[in-house]
Amino acid sequence: MPTESSRLRSLTMIALSAALMAVCSFITVPNPFVPFTLQTFGLYVTILLLGGRRATLAVLLYLALGAVGLPVFSGFRGGIGALLGFTGGYLIGFLFCSLTAWGLEKLLPEGTLREGLSLAIGTLVCYAFGTAWFVAVYTGEKGPIGLMTVLTTCVLPFLIPDALKGVLALIVSGRLKRALPRFFGRRENGRDKK
Repeated sequence: MPTESSRLRSLTMIALSAALMAVCSFITVPNPFVPFTLQTFGLYVTILLLGGRRATLAVLLYLALGAVGLPVFSGFRGGIGALLGFTGGYLIGFLFCSLTAWGLEKLLPEGTLREGLSLAIGTLVCYAFGTAWFVAVYTGEKGPIGLMTVLTTCVLPFLIPDALKGVLALIVSGRLKRALPRFFGRRENGRDKK
């Protein structure tokens, strides 16, 4: 059973992870439809350090902060309009990315392979949800848009940068786990090993 201090530590790490995603969203390179940001790096580090369950809570907190109007999304945007716009599906896709990682924790043994697969498969799920959302919203507001057009502007340019962010997140999280084992120690079934 979790102790009061472990619960407090979990809540603190969830809040800090939501803040990390917000800070990473401020580092932006403009792009016509979807800007290049470090948001996904923040998401990846969150998943790797907290595990799928707590990462999902951190993503929910991050999205809730943005939904109520805090400027935590790229370009210092916030509000429900940012989530309901063309690129909102990619933000909501973060939730599916962390849920995918949570599911894989139940299926695969702990280790770098599981972590890498969690990021790769979770990212593909995020892309799929975000792309479907983009097509639906764009078609509803401006008229039909081809799937290949969306993929070439909203997904393909991000494949290599997101892969690099994933590798960097694996390195950073591994070092943090070794440096701060009390906070980021090994987990079993979403709980810290004692």
